[in-house]
Amino acid sequence: MNYLAHLHIAEESDSNLLGNLLGDFVKGDPSEQYSHEIVQGIRLHRWVDAYTDSHELMLEAKTLFPKSTRRFSPIALDMFWDHCLAKNWQHFHLLSLREFVISAEERVRGDHSSLLPEQYIKVSNRMWQGRWLESYTDFENIRFALQRMSTRRERLKPLAECHESLADSYQDLETLFFALYPQVLEKAKTIRF
Repeated sequence: MNYLAHLHIAEESDSNLLGNLLGDFVKGDPSEQYSHEIVQGIRLHRWVDAYTDSHELMLEAKTLFPKSTRRFSPIALDMFWDHCLAKNWQHFHLLSLREFVISAEERVRGDHSSLLPEQYIKVSNRMWQGRWLESYTDFENIRFALQRMSTRRERLKPLAECHESLADSYQDLETLFFALYPQVLEKAKTIRF
């Protein structure tokens, strides 16, 4: 799951939104640096990633990628799951996607902490200003995001090729999303740290 799903899962689980966004940016034990609420959000983010990555449906989705890009499929699939969530938002939330994003941004930015990692600040500012979460409704933006990520480091180059697998298996992957996401969402609501 990527940013949109993590925010949605956090809200549905009554978890801290900022902590759920920080999950990819904070290493090690966060309990010495952050409030209890933020730490619980970070831990929920990590739990969602671990649960999703080992789920049988995720393992099935990875087989739809050729061996040359399978190693990068979890990153591409995280982006694709956010696309499916954004595209089908009305099935998962009463607010419009735009209203949810505005509300989430206000809550995240209002949750002040002086210990925010520099990389998180950079990425989150670009995310809110660029309206990434709303742009996920357009599948072409997933291709663009994967292409952009593939240029960050030499070893990430194969990410650019993952879009082709997503496009070729679009229907199968969307079906897997509708089987996987409700399970993740329901399980996450029961997790307490």
